[in-house]
Amino acid sequence: MSNRLLRVLVAAVAALGLAVAIPGPAAAYPPDPPSVNEAQAQLAAITVSAPQSDDGYSRDRFPHWRAQEGNCNTREVVLRRDGAGVETGNDCYPTSGRWYSVYDQIWVSDPADVDIDHMVPLAEAWRSGARSWTDAKRADFANDLSRGQLIAVSGSSNSAKSDKDPAEWRPDNTNWWCYYSRHWIDVKHDWALTIDAAEKSALADMLATC
Repeated sequence: MSNRLLRVLVAAVAALGLAVAIPGPAAAYPPDPPSVNEAQAQLAAITVSAPQSDDGYSRDRFPHWRAQEGNCNTREVVLRRDGAGVETGNDCYPTSGRWYSVYDQIWVSDPADVDIDHMVPLAEAWRSGARSWTDAKRADFANDLSRGQLIAVSGSSNSAKSDKDPAEWRPDNTNWWCYYSRHWIDVKHDWALTIDAAEKSALADMLATC
């Protein structure tokens, strides 16, 4: 877990009046997003365009949870990466551990209740330019571990987010808006996806909280 994210987590727990006791820090977490200045430059460089149609969209057009190292698939890699005290069986599925959901500031102890959120949802990516990609490129996007595109969160927060962009949904945890906007911008910029005007305004507002 990065030092910056750890400070956010500790502050959130302390704000609830609870003892700060983090059970076995995660081995890692999503890669740190670009700096605020870099994110502002990326946001300025992203093409602003109205969303395209959902016609033809299906999650099957974004093959995900592909095989990774050993017996692990992408979902299991993220569960192991983002959790605290995670132990796995030979099939790589967690047998123990806890996951802190930064969106809504809760701990989840059952891996079945943990969702792996696509920071930029697949349907949002489709409307932003991915509809013209090959299925192979969409699979690369859906399994992208090199950026903050994948993060373990509670199922309830992921359901609330659905395929909404930041103009329509933001994490309840306002302490994470800075990170959320920088991750979202980084993903959209690096994958050459577009943003709409309301989305750009919302991202700028969230960056202002940094």
